[in-house]
Amino acid sequence: MKKIPIDPASEPDEENPEWTLEDFRNSRPALEGIAEVFGQDMADFLRRGRGRPPKADKKINQTLRLDADVLEAFRQNGKGWQARINTVLREHVFGAQKQRLIELPRAPAPFNPPLV
Repeated sequence: MKKIPIDPASEPDEENPEWTLEDFRNSRPALEGIAEVFGQDMADFLRRGRGRPPKADKKINQTLRLDADVLEAFRQNGKGWQARINTVLREHVFGAQKQRLIELPRAPAPFNPPLV
């Protein structure tokens, strides 16, 4: 049977001794030590919340039924086909709103009869 050599990095040494229960009891979060050494502003800068930061433009998961040929035309262009559909819909909706605003008749000027 072949003897597996002991990795010296896994052995405790004088510079890095194995922690005792007392060491664990006296331990503190790293941000507390950073606040003492570098100041609270630096600790606040380094602190971050859990998980992924929230995005400014949140998307809504919605099921949408499309014709097969329309969907295939978008998919043939490769990755990003869903974003391209979103862009086309956005341009249509908001472009149509702009067009309606342009086509709306202006309100006539108020009638001010001459004073007699």
